[in-house]
Amino acid sequence: MAKAFASQGDLEEKKTSFTEIGEGLYAFTAEGDPNSGVIIGDDSVMVIEAQATPALARKVIEEIRKVTDKPITHLALTHYHAVRVLGASAFGAGQVLMSEKARAMVVERGQEDWDSEFARFPRLFQGHEEIPGLTWPTTTFHGRMSVYLGNRRVDLMQLGRAHTAGDIAIYVPDQNVMFTGDIVEYKSACYCGDGHFHDWPGTLEAIRAWDLDAIAPGRGDALVGQDMVNAALDSTRDFVTSTYKSVAKVALAGGSLKEAMQSCRSVCDPKFGDYAIYEHCLPFNVARAYDEARDIDTPRIWTAERDREMWEALQD
Repeated sequence: MAKAFASQGDLEEKKTSFTEIGEGLYAFTAEGDPNSGVIIGDDSVMVIEAQATPALARKVIEEIRKVTDKPITHLALTHYHAVRVLGASAFGAGQVLMSEKARAMVVERGQEDWDSEFARFPRLFQGHEEIPGLTWPTTTFHGRMSVYLGNRRVDLMQLGRAHTAGDIAIYVPDQNVMFTGDIVEYKSACYCGDGHFHDWPGTLEAIRAWDLDAIAPGRGDALVGQDMVNAALDSTRDFVTSTYKSVAKVALAGGSLKEAMQSCRSVCDPKFGDYAIYEHCLPFNVARAYDEARDIDTPRIWTAERDREMWEALQD
């Protein structure tokens, strides 16, 4: 029986959790669906990740309103992917923050990514009619910037390429807590279709060097305590390196993309086959790893048409 394309067969609603990971810091998680983060300052709130639609964003807002009535003034987006950014209008934040590179990727491939992800994740795009258009930042930066929510400082940092070329992490120094976006996952497959395999492990080690007390990852449970933080960093690194090495040995020997897929399955299925969105991610990950092994540094743009062609070519 042929596998349903990407996540088209995943129609079951996920249970959401709203977990305090530091004083005034929360992780909104949903059993492997995209997470959001919340930072409550002295007089205002920053939200991290906007969800895929305004309808999903309102679920985050509902949880925020259970703990504070302070206005949401800032929305930080760790990268450009549609499931992370297209719910932005619901928050009404005056400041929308991205890295310069992430904004450039919206210009270059934002609409294509929206069309692609819409076809891959139908459940996440319920209520898509409300989306007013592509999400554009009001403020961009290169390297690092700080935002002050009253006395609470929030540091936005580019620690290296990983899930995309424009990734940022958000660090709250008074609690030693970081919101990593999809640089770090927990018991969820990494989507590597726009990733940089050679850089990703070093970016994870740059995060590890902070000796964090908690992380809100891109997908999966909130990570509270250094044991959980390090376990997630280890498993994310293992996922990325296992995927790349198993594919690269085939690509560099002149093997086909289908052979690379088989090699990746032999290594990764036993370790990661039960992770959330594993089957969804696998063909995209193999295609990107195959390209990077052949020295294609910039990920090719995924379109709805390319998604389908690649998916069908790599199924058994």
